[in-house]
Amino acid sequence: MAKRDYYEVLGVSKNAGADEIKKAYRQTAIKYHPDKNPGDSEAEDKFKEAAEAYEVLSKPDKKSRYDKYGHQGVDGASGGGRGMDFDDIFSQFGDIFGGGGSPFDSFFGRGGGGGGRRMVKGSNLRIKLKLNLEEVARGVEKKIKVKRFVVCESCHGSGAKDSGSYKTCHTCNGSGQVRKVVNTMLGQMMSTSTCPTCNGAGKIVTERCQSCGGDGIKQLEEVISIKIPAGVEDGMQLAMSGKGNYPPKTKDGMAGDLIIAIEEAEDPVLKRDGKNIIYELPLSFPDAVLGTNLEVPTIDGKVKINIEAGTQSGKILRLKGKGIIDLNDHSTGDQLVRVHIWTPTQLTKEERAKIEKLRESTNFNPDPKTQNKSFFDKMKEFFD
Repeated sequence: MAKRDYYEVLGVSKNAGADEIKKAYRQTAIKYHPDKNPGDSEAEDKFKEAAEAYEVLSKPDKKSRYDKYGHQGVDGASGGGRGMDFDDIFSQFGDIFGGGGSPFDSFFGRGGGGGGRRMVKGSNLRIKLKLNLEEVARGVEKKIKVKRFVVCESCHGSGAKDSGSYKTCHTCNGSGQVRKVVNTMLGQMMSTSTCPTCNGAGKIVTERCQSCGGDGIKQLEEVISIKIPAGVEDGMQLAMSGKGNYPPKTKDGMAGDLIIAIEEAEDPVLKRDGKNIIYELPLSFPDAVLGTNLEVPTIDGKVKINIEAGTQSGKILRLKGKGIIDLNDHSTGDQLVRVHIWTPTQLTKEERAKIEKLRESTNFNPDPKTQNKSFFDKMKEFFD
């Protein structure tokens, strides 16, 4: 089933500001909250759908990608497109409702942010990946070296030397949670959140792991294979879930994402214009007058084209299907060959004499009326 438009999900326009988006999400979250609609799977789906929409529209960078590329622009990124679970959703409520979680959490013994030891996510990694025009057009798989923090193999992320190197956390007295009274739109409520001292473990390390120094993570260089789809554009960001850094000092953590920023290298011959390719063809005066067959470069190699006799400078020839795949609708653009009549700057005496003789012929006097369409009309016809 196709995803609904995020703006439609929250009932706001594309011009909605951050406060309006937050307000719309708050209302939707209360309406479809699982605690308010027990056993209603449809309400639960709408609750998750609204949370996913807010995760994207509340963040300027994700919102910008979504506005430009739709769901595909944010698929795979943290939050939007990967299927949020309740831990992810409840972790947003500190911002939406104030305090540590949903206003319904205290009624059902759920700690703010999903209860107990909420999954801690590590930081994202960001890299720039430069691609040439052929790689952009066809898609490519790249293997790159990335330095990232991974779970220490000695302590398995705990940061402790061994199983006896712990003591009870003094902040939460071993419960892994702390409680406090918070003010919400529904009045004062008891909020339960993960203990900040022990990250919900209920105990703290007394003797550190010698391999990682107690951090629970170590930085390693890893070769990662990245599949780039055909049709990406300069400035687009792709995300690989779980290929970022692991968080320190937690056995229940998950890795952040690897964000890949696309840089498109300029091709010396072919120029990209959206999903179309532009090629400027220098044509000799005799070939323009008499017509000829010649080869032009494309993304897929050279192809032969026919130049009709009497071709004018500025004429545009279309090579259908020789452009780039559109990432959203998967249609393929064309290659547009724009003709430029090449004028020599140095002539021999014999050549000059011949040109002088031709100048006397009325056939060589410009007559714009014989051209049915102007250059701008032709360009408009191609790009409309």
